[in-house]
Amino acid sequence: MKRILLLTFLCFTIGTSWSQRSQIIAYMDMEYILENVPEYLEAQNTLDKKVVKWREKLDKEARFIEVLKSDLANEKIILTKDLIEEKEEEITIKQGQLRRLESLYFGPNGDLFSLRKQLVKPIQDRVYNAIQTIAAKKRYDFVFDKSSELVLLYSNKKYDISDLILRAIDRTRSLADKIADQEEKKAPKELNEQQQQLLEKKETAAAEKLASKAAQRKAYEEKRKALMEERDAKRKLLREKKEALKKEKKEKKQNKNN
Repeated sequence: MKRILLLTFLCFTIGTSWSQRSQIIAYMDMEYILENVPEYLEAQNTLDKKVVKWREKLDKEARFIEVLKSDLANEKIILTKDLIEEKEEEITIKQGQLRRLESLYFGPNGDLFSLRKQLVKPIQDRVYNAIQTIAAKKRYDFVFDKSSELVLLYSNKKYDISDLILRAIDRTRSLADKIADQEEKKAPKELNEQQQQLLEKKETAAAEKLASKAAQRKAYEEKRKALMEERDAKRKLLREKKEALKKEKKEKKQNKNN
């Protein structure tokens, strides 16, 4: 329906304006453009690596929860009501933590959204700026994206401005690199020292963050170890009670037979 509305709008606009002057229309292929922008490929590669890392962590936590569920199902028959409730509460807490972690990574305002905005949006802005510059220069009335939902039933290659956009982006990149080189040459020694201090501060902050995460992880592992030891102790106590009950029943049966 969206495609039909777009085509209808295009035909209506061109038809009603044809008497005034011919409409100048061009199209481009956004997928083709982005695939030929090195910065976009690097950004996408960085995003993919992050997604894989986050998925692995989520899968690991999900498998741990499944182990807890399996252990509870296998041992439920010999556990007391309090122990069952304790294990169910632990599973519920873990599931809540998993949901929050997934939202932190992939939620509407999560890490993936922020990282994509940080890495990809500047590149997309450069593409759109190039499109606007070319459209204004060539006096195009419409520029359509061939890779979008709008279906182009026929397209003449001479109206494809994708390569023009790429060349405009390359010129922008070259100009930016040239300006950066000039600024670097003009930069005073004091500025380099300030940059060094800033870098040292960033490295210190990063090291403190890693240390904090390591401490949190250690505390979590210690707590988990304590819970496991407590669970094992309770299991051992239950087994001993069960064996004692069996032994008592056996002795009573023997005494009764005698």
